[in-house]
Amino acid sequence: MNKLKILNIVGARPQIIKASAISRAIAGEFADQITEIVVHTGQHYDRELSEVFFDELEIRMPDHNLQVGSGRHGRQTGLIMERIENVILNEKPDCVIIYGDTNSTLAAAIAASKQHYPVVHIEAGMRSFNKAMPEELNRVMADHASTLLFAPTNTAFKNLMAEGFRPENIAPYTINNPRVFLTGDIMYDNSLFYADLAEKKKKDFMEGLKLTESEYVLATIHRDMNTDDPERLTAIFSTLRELAESNQISMVIPLHPRTLIALRNRAPELYQALSDSQFISVIRPVSFLEMIMLEKKARLIITDSGGVQKESHFFSKPCIVLRKETEWVELVKNGTVRLADADPAAIREAWDYFMNNSEVLHYPAFYGDGKAAVSMLKEILEIFRS
Repeated sequence: MNKLKILNIVGARPQIIKASAISRAIAGEFADQITEIVVHTGQHYDRELSEVFFDELEIRMPDHNLQVGSGRHGRQTGLIMERIENVILNEKPDCVIIYGDTNSTLAAAIAASKQHYPVVHIEAGMRSFNKAMPEELNRVMADHASTLLFAPTNTAFKNLMAEGFRPENIAPYTINNPRVFLTGDIMYDNSLFYADLAEKKKKDFMEGLKLTESEYVLATIHRDMNTDDPERLTAIFSTLRELAESNQISMVIPLHPRTLIALRNRAPELYQALSDSQFISVIRPVSFLEMIMLEKKARLIITDSGGVQKESHFFSKPCIVLRKETEWVELVKNGTVRLADADPAAIREAWDYFMNNSEVLHYPAFYGDGKAAVSMLKEILEIFRS
């Protein structure tokens, strides 16, 4: 029997991590049935945000690197479409796997579907219901260009049904007759797998930061709506500084390059105050394993990242989200995530609640059993193996 050939598309660092779960499951259980071709678009291309992950997490290097780099949405998406179309036509895969909501996701979905190669979307059905966010447009359009849609949660599954996807569809599955499947979350697979590895490899990292477990707050800010708006930028970081200093609690802030540039250029005095504070550690961007360690041992997490929100739940940590909405609405309903936007009063209120009510918080198993990648590959084999 011929092996199934899949094209595994990554472009940003969270997608590299997600794809590693698929690669690991193929190597462990499906090596005799599946040939995997990894394509890195190069959407994130500097070493700190991309290549280091292949080394640290022992992920094999991609078979193709399109080296697209950064740029405006239209230019970047167009370049990825052009270059990935050539790869698809040369490789002739049985299906193309995409992840999440980046420009790489959208570009691969359009390029593959227009050449009549079936698209498999992992993290299908996620919605923030804010189409002003580029990510929302990417994820919606990618879903509607897909043949097989893997929803990570019940909420995502219901979102797809609300948009007209029908779980009762039967084979043969096509872009016009797609298959919707509830799988659990692939990042839960990875968080379980890498947590032990992080404990072994990153002990010195935590000791170097002089952080005590459950006695510090982790904050990450990188979205352009927060970094490129001086008012939001100042409101967020001034409030974080005030909370850390008034409560005399350590706060560690790994600074994304975009955020670092924004602070230096738009709020240099605030940046200096953050750097000088005895309660705040402004550090370089961290590796995935370092981030796992920081999340796992924090008392509270503050972020504008969708992935970090979800990982906070994996490690049973409360989370303040610096956005008006989130695609992980089940966490807000559960009460362990609070939306504060860039509102200092809302950030303080959420802080006070989480700091004083940790004993009443619960973390249900919204994201499956940690074996999502295996379930996905079984489904892919059943649908696409001829």
